Amino acid sequence: MTLVWILAATVAGGVFSVIAAAAIALNARASWVAVLISYAVGTLLGAVFLELLPQAFQRAASLEGMAVTILAGILLFFVLEKLVLWRHCHVEQCEAHDPPLAPHHDHGRSGMMIMIGDTIHNFVDGVLIAAAFLADHQLGIVTAIAIIAHEIPQEMGDFVILLHSGYSKSRAFAFNVLSGAAMVLGGAIGYLALQSVQHWIPSLLGLAAASMIYVSVADLIPGLHKRPELLATLQQVVLITLGVATIWLVGELTHTHA
Repeated sequence: MTLVWILAATVAGGVFSVIAAAAIALNARASWVAVLISYAVGTLLGAVFLELLPQAFQRAASLEGMAVTILAGILLFFVLEKLVLWRHCHVEQCEAHDPPLAPHHDHGRSGMMIMIGDTIHNFVDGVLIAAAFLADHQLGIVTAIAIIAHEIPQEMGDFVILLHSGYSKSRAFAFNVLSGAAMVLGGAIGYLALQSVQHWIPSLLGLAAASMIYVSVADLIPGLHKRPELLATLQQVVLITLGVATIWLVGELTHTHA
């Protein structure tokens, strides 16, 4: 029965959060996507600095080792993005050769980066849900609810990033569902081999954080600088702050009830 509870909770976490986020993000007007990028930046940075990194450092055997993991992760995603850009430049025009007035998009790079990081994050969430259920069923339910609540605003940000990166709505939804399925896999593996998997949780959290930091700082924020006027800057700051506040508020509510 414990395995059934774990699978039910991870399916709910992986699927419900994607559907809830899709209902909001995919129904937004196309003109809103560029504006919502600022909110996506806020949710990513909020998830990293308020949730992922505190957990990663708390669980890490060595703070220096965790810092190295995050640094290595950022360099890894830099190399991955370079490889994607190199491949694209060899099959068609790329932004290195496009005329300056060409419409801005990144040929799917930031979308791919965020899906890698989110898949790792979902897998770790599945392991954490399994660990909670193995300790106590009520704790497992509370943990699952908390994770679902955290996932919805973050998944909204992911949808916006995928759309901004050039993905169609159907592809963005399909990729988010596949990423969400990693939570079910993490739950099943966590149930079957929790002690072995738990050893890797700090490193996985560090890599997930690295991907989100990289996408925010290297891909999304530079795009915001293309609108330097005062009103646009104020709007961006407000939306970034709102994204961070959303993650903080959900965290406060779920931690209080936990």
